[in-house]
Amino acid sequence: MFLNYLKDFSTKKIVKNSLSNVKHLSSDTIIKTVGIIFDESYFYERESLVNELIQNGIDETKIKILVFKDKIKKNETFDYPVFSHKDLSWHATVDKKEVNDFINEPFDLLINYYDTEKVALLLVSHLSKASFKVGFATVDKRLNHFMINTNAENYKVFVEELFKYLKILNKI
Repeated sequence: MFLNYLKDFSTKKIVKNSLSNVKHLSSDTIIKTVGIIFDESYFYERESLVNELIQNGIDETKIKILVFKDKIKKNETFDYPVFSHKDLSWHATVDKKEVNDFINEPFDLLINYYDTEKVALLLVSHLSKASFKVGFATVDKRLNHFMINTNAENYKVFVEELFKYLKILNKI
């Protein structure tokens, strides 16, 4: 327990320090591929959110999902990639292949769908190669290019605001 706290503290310090050196690049690309990072500890409407994205014109085959869970039981199986605190190393890297594949995917849009800062989520979002990152205003401002001020339970409001501003920015 205490070692997990130290690992989280160390990783959070590394991520926060590297966020101070972030240079936001402007991207004029139209959004075709979407990656979504969920925190399943608080938000269980994953499929509803994906359906809202599909209804707004995103191709279902171009959406990839990565889910964070606080605790993963031994015999638990999932139909989507899942990671937890156990997949983090002491040096702010991720040891799971599915997570590294997600990080290295050059998404046109990355949706950071979590409104509480957890070290594992911050790390994966920061390391992602996505060209445009969207998240909640309650998370570190340096992590996302665009922030929406709502809570995670209001996924319809989030998607509505997201597409309103994507149209203004000529991203869709």
